[in-house]
Amino acid sequence: MSFFTSSVNLLKGSAIAVTLLATSASAQDVTLRGASMFDEDHAFTKTMREFERIVGEASGNSIAFDLRLNGELGVESDYVTFLNQGVAVDYTIMAPSNMATFAPSIPLMDMPFLFRDLEHWEAVLSSDAFAPLEAELLEAADIVILGYTGGGVRNLVSSVPIKNLEDLAGHRMRVMGAPIQAQVFQALTAAPSAIAYSEVYNAIQTGVIAGFENEAASIQNLKFYEVAPYVTLTGHTITVRPIVMSGTAFRALTPEQQEIVKAAGAQAGAFGRALESREDGTKLQEMVDAGQVQTLEFEGREKLLEMVTPVQDAYAAELGATELLEAVRAQ
Repeated sequence: MSFFTSSVNLLKGSAIAVTLLATSASAQDVTLRGASMFDEDHAFTKTMREFERIVGEASGNSIAFDLRLNGELGVESDYVTFLNQGVAVDYTIMAPSNMATFAPSIPLMDMPFLFRDLEHWEAVLSSDAFAPLEAELLEAADIVILGYTGGGVRNLVSSVPIKNLEDLAGHRMRVMGAPIQAQVFQALTAAPSAIAYSEVYNAIQTGVIAGFENEAASIQNLKFYEVAPYVTLTGHTITVRPIVMSGTAFRALTPEQQEIVKAAGAQAGAFGRALESREDGTKLQEMVDAGQVQTLEFEGREKLLEMVTPVQDAYAAELGATELLEAVRAQ
């Protein structure tokens, strides 16, 4: 029996319980089950704890939470299926690329080289620029975006030094599953493959791939530095991580509770963005100081952006999202 099947059979009561409890005649008490791949120290977990705190206070504790950590309920690709089916996981934080199966346009929100800098990133996430993508996700996957966290800067993480385009050529690296991720790195002459995140450590250790790309918190939290000690400062992505909720669980709430949850998602998102963007450089420096990683500058980063822009344009055109991409660039 697969992890997904067994988890659904064992845990599907969570979303059902939400519905039953929320429609009881006496009290609108609800327990929502959350999932995190990480421990309490990770910014995602801290952000979900802040979300829980805000909701608990605003709801008079009529909404309670059961957050499972350290990948107990699987990985993000499992979570998105659970959310879509209304079982096992009611809320989480995840990468847009992991929702591409249901909503192909969603990965546009954090495709490589989309944001000029942190100021541009914050301006976009504080606006309604992604409203069309939110609507698409709700219709296609029955997943509600409550807010946006993120702020980690993704760099190349490798078992061998990558300093320039010559080193990057043919570099066997893991990328997230959304097609745009592979398209971007193919345009940069690398050799990307969409290996499952849970298999990355072993894939590098056994030489199946030579690296991947990620932000500092995840490198540190999951000890990827043990097999990939070189971090090349490409800064190609500033992460966007939606705080999401199952439509099934959301509809089981009262209208008042729904408003509380939406407001808390926006507030927790702002909290998480400030936290992760602040911690990102600190965590990278901690690994450098501990001798766990060596950072490398990438020669000719401007050339990377030049090579990637046509790929971004073609991707947006294919999805009918050219206007959205232009709006993001214009922020």
